[in-house]
Amino acid sequence: MIGKITGILDHVSEDHILVDVSGVGYIVYVTGITAQKIQTVGQKISLFTELVVREDLLQLIGFNTPIEREWFKLLTSVQGVGSKAALALLGHLPIRSLSRAILLEDSTAITAAQGIGPKIAKRLVLELKGKVPNMLAFNAKS
Repeated sequence: MIGKITGILDHVSEDHILVDVSGVGYIVYVTGITAQKIQTVGQKISLFTELVVREDLLQLIGFNTPIEREWFKLLTSVQGVGSKAALALLGHLPIRSLSRAILLEDSTAITAAQGIGPKIAKRLVLELKGKVPNMLAFNAKS
């Protein structure tokens, strides 16, 4: 629905930023890594986004690349992995390391991310192991 946002960076927090788009401020949740990369308030920025819609919440999530957005969607497709957990994973492990951890069934590396316990880590490995090669191929094309 909202695939990209471009505007002036108005505020940076640990887990979100505020982007001013023609006088309207959008709160965009990001990984800590993304927040660190775009810390200059007042600069023009552009992020790929994913709109999370739940009964009690509308949340805009921002990413530096479309690949990060696709990984976010893949992670949140696993039962028990919400947007907060997916952002924690993407902020803790680079995509290459996350891919490797899933393919090698290294749930310990995955549990190092905040909010990811052993059960969720094992579920991620189990459900995503067959999908990671396709994601890696997608990454190579981009």
